[in-house]
Amino acid sequence: MLTTTQRRARLRDLLANAFGPKTGGELAAELGVTRQVIVQDIAVLRAAGEEIIATPRGYTINRHYPGQTGTIACQHGMARVQEELYTIVDLGGEVVDVIVEHPIYGQITGSLHLTCRRDVDAFLADLEKGDARLLSSLTDGVHLHTVAVRKSDDLDRIRQELADRGLLLGE
Repeated sequence: MLTTTQRRARLRDLLANAFGPKTGGELAAELGVTRQVIVQDIAVLRAAGEEIIATPRGYTINRHYPGQTGTIACQHGMARVQEELYTIVDLGGEVVDVIVEHPIYGQITGSLHLTCRRDVDAFLADLEKGDARLLSSLTDGVHLHTVAVRKSDDLDRIRQELADRGLLLGE
């Protein structure tokens, strides 16, 4: 049986070595505790400075990208979300997050970390299954994405393709 300190160290290691996000249930099963214990441990680790983020697919360690990140401003409805996200990941981008500017709450950011079509499909399935709405539904479809790429010209290609498809704000 692990001590609390050992369990939290193991939790951090599991997240650091994972190839993608891990759900609270998966982590709980691996560590032999309840999901609520995982939630509490994550909170303690965050308070201690660990950059653990919650995505729609589970917890992950915030990665520092070796390439470049940029912000892309988009506007469209639900019918074009898959097209937008596929375009970004197909051209080598990671959709790190989505950001909206709410008139009351200010900036609201949702972590996404979508790197391939499978991630996009899982995100959209979760959205549909959970009967949830996109953050951009609060702002008439206007939203920003932080996109991580290996090279700056990848970001330029993504922006151009989104513009060509009429998905960029103001296009």
